[in-house]
Amino acid sequence: MNITELFLTAAKSYPDKPAIISDNAEISYAQLEAEVQQTAAYFQAKGLKAGDRVLVFVPMSIDLYRIVLALFYSGATAVFLDEWVSVERLKVCCRLADCKAFIGVPKARIFGWFLKDIRRIPLKLALKGKLKTSAPMQDLDEEASALITFTTGSSGTPKAADRSHAFLQHQFDALKLEIDPKVEDVDMPVLPIVLFMNLGMGCTSVIAKFNAKKVEQLNGQVIQAQIERHEVNRITASPFFIKRLADSALRSRHNYKSVKKVFTGGAPVFPSEAQLYQKAFPNAAINIVYGSTEAEPISSISASELAQSPANLPHGLPVGQPFSKTELRIIDISGEAISVASENELEQLEVAEGEIGEIIVAGDHVLKSYFQNEAAYKRNKIKTNTKLWHRTGDSGRVVNSRLYLTGPCKELIPLDKSYISTFLIEYQLQQIPGIARGTLLWHQQQKVLLLETKLREAQLQAALKDLDYDRFKSLGKLPRDPRHNSKIDYAKLRAMLD
Repeated sequence: MNITELFLTAAKSYPDKPAIISDNAEISYAQLEAEVQQTAAYFQAKGLKAGDRVLVFVPMSIDLYRIVLALFYSGATAVFLDEWVSVERLKVCCRLADCKAFIGVPKARIFGWFLKDIRRIPLKLALKGKLKTSAPMQDLDEEASALITFTTGSSGTPKAADRSHAFLQHQFDALKLEIDPKVEDVDMPVLPIVLFMNLGMGCTSVIAKFNAKKVEQLNGQVIQAQIERHEVNRITASPFFIKRLADSALRSRHNYKSVKKVFTGGAPVFPSEAQLYQKAFPNAAINIVYGSTEAEPISSISASELAQSPANLPHGLPVGQPFSKTELRIIDISGEAISVASENELEQLEVAEGEIGEIIVAGDHVLKSYFQNEAAYKRNKIKTNTKLWHRTGDSGRVVNSRLYLTGPCKELIPLDKSYISTFLIEYQLQQIPGIARGTLLWHQQQKVLLLETKLREAQLQAALKDLDYDRFKSLGKLPRDPRHNSKIDYAKLRAMLD
């Protein structure tokens, strides 16, 4: 098999339709198909073979998808690094990936001359490299590696998700069921994997105009103009992106009437944010998807249901019913690797319905392996006699077949025979006027509130009187995850406290 077949089939069916629109550039399916084949011919002429790994340092663009599709077509493995990766992490990832080739935008190629780890890569490929001919598509074993993406935590060996051609097919099938894309959709996908799905469906994708390395500078009015100019009717993006669009629209007394579907995920979305989304996108079916790099989707909930949740969120943050192809269990929370011999042994670790535990999932669309990282495999996977389960690292509970999140397992604070939920505290803090964001950490045997606020100490003491805490600390800004700028970066927050 070869995952590129999905795109080639769509290109045959919709040759003249725009495949990708980027700023002022546009490419049709037929033109993109021709350029993918010409790029693959160039790669093969340069000596690239099936199984070779290629470090790709190209931002989200027409070039990116032309290059990656050509690599898949050739049987090579695309190794992705995020644009905002630090130099030290870049060095580590280069050593781990042991790539045969490197391809990047001019700035990345110049930057690469100063890093011996990139200089050591034998083959440098031209960004615009194409030949006026085509090459045969490689027929591969379904478990052949297609795509490796590195996470970029602050320490330790980076986790590299190793996606095979079969896994990408399963992920495509899962996202297709969840998103229900239509050929007539004009989507703005800020999540790169969704644009791949669009290319397999015959949809048009509009690349949002913003700098992924400086996501906080995103200009909502610029994106708004793109949505109107290209008649975008679907958006798939992070909560930060959707919230920034919603805030911008409501400030300018505008709403996105043309948008019929919104999908967001990658960070917690609370009821107040769901209400904001509904105001900005009055004609859209809005879904909040819970998932992770290793398992997407796990569950989803409509903004209308979330917006009507009880004010105190008694069970946790609602994330809806588990996805039909996701098997889900809640097990005892443990900081250790878990080894069991059978499904029956795993069942012994399950908590009673309604109790908090770690969420684990299984299914064809759940990642099976990490690239050259046995420690990550042992820490994040549970292998039984019949299945491979993924440990999400998230805590939650199931009540009446609905899933509720209570925060990262590492950040839960033990209380009697249960836990204080990080997410519930964060939601309570979000409701206090003058506090932009906050969380509660267990630090040096104390419950410490960390607050993003400009309120003075006396004002805060009055505002926080109903919360259980030992001390609080005001910060100018709580650190966020660099990928989406949506989740609190607890590791960085702890480093700041230390």
